[in-house]
Amino acid sequence: MGPDLDPMLLARLLLASLLGALIGLEREIHGRPAGFRTHLLVSLGSCLYVITSVEFYRLFGNFSGTGPIGVDPGRVAAQVVTGIGFLGAGAIIREKASIRGLTTAACLWVAAALGLACGIGLFYLAISVTLVALVSLLLLKQVENRLPKDLYFLVQVWGEDSADLAAQIDTALRERGITPLGGKYDKDVAQQRLFMEFQVKLSGKASAGELLEGLSALAGIKRVRVE
Repeated sequence: MGPDLDPMLLARLLLASLLGALIGLEREIHGRPAGFRTHLLVSLGSCLYVITSVEFYRLFGNFSGTGPIGVDPGRVAAQVVTGIGFLGAGAIIREKASIRGLTTAACLWVAAALGLACGIGLFYLAISVTLVALVSLLLLKQVENRLPKDLYFLVQVWGEDSADLAAQIDTALRERGITPLGGKYDKDVAQQRLFMEFQVKLSGKASAGELLEGLSALAGIKRVRVE
């Protein structure tokens, strides 16, 4: 029986698909772009890569030390780890002051590792890692939601061009325990208008609504946007 008909290799491929699909299902339920099918295919492909690499080693490995050809089966696995980085980067999306997709990218990375583990025959480790990953995705999310967190917002302010407007805004922010992070300014001399854009970090006690109302109450402010 040839290696392509070995039922054990087929079982490895099927297990890799199943474990990858379980993690992908959680991402699919939460509406992530890389979901059920993506994780299944990543794990399945990684498994096939390592099986093929091991078979190359079995056929062409320089076991005696006298042949001209030597094959390192670990090189294919290393390239899988490198290549999955490009797919993970595609799942990361920047939205204003926040970044989404880091967990999905990490899931793709784990799915690739599961495929490699199944391909080499480390079934128990692969199943254990899948269980740990699912627990972290499903249960630890509830713990994260209960923890106080800093929130980041992009603030845009339009107002009359006055010498102390920027200082008033800075004072209003700091009185509420809000930390401004950088910013840019646009001054229209002809219209005597000032535009400011900056990021802020809100602690657990502050809120975006409080920030919006506080800035809107300042003299000379014409428009405020918080997003």
